[in-house]
Amino acid sequence: MGLSLPHILIFAVIAILLLGGGRFSSMMGDVAKGVKNFKKGMAEEDSPTPVKEATPLIEGRTAADIIAEHEAKKAAAARDAQA
Repeated sequence: MGLSLPHILIFAVIAILLLGGGRFSSMMGDVAKGVKNFKKGMAEEDSPTPVKEATPLIEGRTAADIIAEHEAKKAAAARDAQA
């Protein structure tokens, strides 16, 4: 026993009376904006992303160089603390 057209119309009229016309239309507007943003996001995923040419440098050095320098300083500090 499913919902027929008269049942759906009665339910819609009661919902509009309870929520008010302005609130109901703003909710429908929010739903429409959500669908539009979803479609836009799906279209952006399909577009090819540009490939970066090289690893960005920090002050002229790569991140790997900075990490290696930091690890060397930590090791030197540990040796100094033991001595």
